[in-house]
Amino acid sequence: MKYFILCLLIANVLANKCGGNCLTGTCPSCPCGTVRTRVDVGEVCRRYSWNFKCCVCVVRTQSSGNASAQHFNHNGSFDVGLFQINEINWASCNDGRPPCDINSNLNCAITIYKRAHNRWNPWAAAAKKCGCWNSACFCTNPFTFTLEFQPL
Repeated sequence: MKYFILCLLIANVLANKCGGNCLTGTCPSCPCGTVRTRVDVGEVCRRYSWNFKCCVCVVRTQSSGNASAQHFNHNGSFDVGLFQINEINWASCNDGRPPCDINSNLNCAITIYKRAHNRWNPWAAAAKKCGCWNSACFCTNPFTFTLEFQPL
């Protein structure tokens, strides 16, 4: 009986790698920690002048609104946070650190989005699923873009 309970506990720990934040269940470490951080996706997406519906759909597809979400890729890299920012981008948008908090993750997403000429293509699978592939920003005033975001 003790052996059975021990096996159940080990299985539960493995299934809940990083407190359930590891989307693949195979993360060798937990760069964004073990506590889930649920956020209001709509509130975050309103902080920049991109297509709101695309932003909400992409974020929900990428992280389900968990700012601590982590994905370990087959190539050994991590995607982290609401927008699942890959570590190849961390140096250019967060001084090489994982952008796990909401503001740094949003800042990285804005940097990547602008680098892609205001398109959702860097989030290819989510963008295609959401109907946002090759979708540029549709702002109320196309001549005015907000380059900064409002921190929490």
